[in-house]
Amino acid sequence: MGLLPRKNISEEKLRLLRISEVINLTGLPKSTIYLKIKNKQFPTQLQIGTRSVAWLENEIHDWIINNIENRKH
Repeated sequence: MGLLPRKNISEEKLRLLRISEVINLTGLPKSTIYLKIKNKQFPTQLQIGTRSVAWLENEIHDWIINNIENRKH
């Protein structure tokens, strides 16, 4: 038995993306990603090590889908 309770979360939602993958998925430069995080317009990163961060894949995909749905035609 683990220390943390298991929730009903599929493994794909637990995949962590490093900044290079986030840049490739969104097309945004690194500086814009961090600016959007500061302005609460982009999912925040998780600390995965002393000097390492990552993003949850499903949060990045949700952000992309929301931008597609909210675009003006």
